[in-house]
Amino acid sequence: MNTVLFSHSYFLRFDPKQWSLGQPYPPLGTLYAAALMRQRGYDVGLFDTMFVSDPEEVTTAIEKHRPDFFVIYDDGFNYLTKMCLTNMREAAFKMGKLAKEKGCTVIVSSSDSTDRYADYLSEGVDFVLLGEAEHTLLELVDCIGNGGKNFSLIKGIAFTDGTEIIKTPSRPVLKELDSLPLPAWDLVDMDSYKETWLKHAGYFSINMGTTRGCPFKCNWCAKPIYGNRYNSRSPQHVVNEIKLLKEKYAIEHIWFCDDIFGLKPGWVAEFARLITQEKITIRYKIQSRADLLIDEELVAALAESGCDNAWIGAESGSQKILDAMDKGITIDQIRVAARLMKKHGIKPSFFIQFGYPGETKEDIKLTIDMINELLPFEIGISVSYPLPGTVFYEKVKAELKSKTNWTDSDEMALLFTNTYPAFYYKQLHRYVHKNYRKHLAKNSLRYLLKHPAMASESNMKKALSFFYYAPLTYVEKVRLNRFEKTV
Repeated sequence: MNTVLFSHSYFLRFDPKQWSLGQPYPPLGTLYAAALMRQRGYDVGLFDTMFVSDPEEVTTAIEKHRPDFFVIYDDGFNYLTKMCLTNMREAAFKMGKLAKEKGCTVIVSSSDSTDRYADYLSEGVDFVLLGEAEHTLLELVDCIGNGGKNFSLIKGIAFTDGTEIIKTPSRPVLKELDSLPLPAWDLVDMDSYKETWLKHAGYFSINMGTTRGCPFKCNWCAKPIYGNRYNSRSPQHVVNEIKLLKEKYAIEHIWFCDDIFGLKPGWVAEFARLITQEKITIRYKIQSRADLLIDEELVAALAESGCDNAWIGAESGSQKILDAMDKGITIDQIRVAARLMKKHGIKPSFFIQFGYPGETKEDIKLTIDMINELLPFEIGISVSYPLPGTVFYEKVKAELKSKTNWTDSDEMALLFTNTYPAFYYKQLHRYVHKNYRKHLAKNSLRYLLKHPAMASESNMKKALSFFYYAPLTYVEKVRLNRFEKTV
């Protein structure tokens, strides 16, 4: 029993917003697990669902590989999988059943299955891996292959024994990340990813992880896979992978998909030194925090090493809401971080969250004012989304009905009772985006009026878009006011 077919449950076609965006990343977590299994002597294959239209297509892959084990191993680094979208859950159930019909032992590892292991077991899955799972998978498959039956000795799994569900103790987290083999990039049809990126963005980006976990305590953030720890790969190990990816796939850009990039003291400075020493030219984007990016030396080192876009969880322009979220940051830190990044040529981008319990009209206005003042490069707007295992979920779970997850990443449904009904927040989302675009255009127009010598086709287009977004913003504001009055 030595053949393992890996898959994952994120179907890009089932997520209309992301499909139209056309910027997919390979399933990094899946590729790490496959690399470890291959290193330990297993034959591995990958059924990559990213561009697949129907879960039933897995049957062809199963017939081709004839695997002993079918492993749905989701990419725990990707926030889209952490959202536990119902489209993807149903696809996972379907693939698991088809694999089971073909005689495979079916194993699942994902944020959703870690939270809902009983549901997956009831759908016919043999084992659910809980939390960080590469070594759990290896131990489990070794045990089955050797004829073992005492699965209760394996840490970090859930399975059914007769009519009883057994959940074993948690497995200690992996601290030495450099000990893992590099992801099995060769299993991916990289040409399909590259073609899609070039078509939609004009460049090719790949995803990498340098750390696992996040030690901060934001009370709405679920961490079922990597938890509240923080362990890092060494800067040299990361640089070696960048060199490999540039040589083999001609990548131009990296998304470092860490929850928090470069938190370990001295890590970014050493990374910047190595990038310069190796004469590597690369652009990359990261996720970080406002309170970390008020350190000018850190921001300068990020810029030196190629960081051109940093997303921070600004979330709200109201200190009251940030404190309620346990964000641990201040509005002033958001301001300082945004200005420092712009000073060093890094584009600040904001995650914004509306609808947190207790948020009022004044809090919403403060958030809009913050966006208009700081003019981030991009904004990603969501409504508060309760996920199991969070303090926020416990606060609102009594109000959750049968629907507890979004169908796709753009659904934006409010799943609990709040200041305003769900339709108000959907309209707020539309208004804030138009208003943001209007202010960007207004800023460009002012700049050109002051510096007419800088006029170019691109700059003129940005500036003149003010006359497009201004009336649209007005219309969306009228609709928002109308919705507000119906409450």
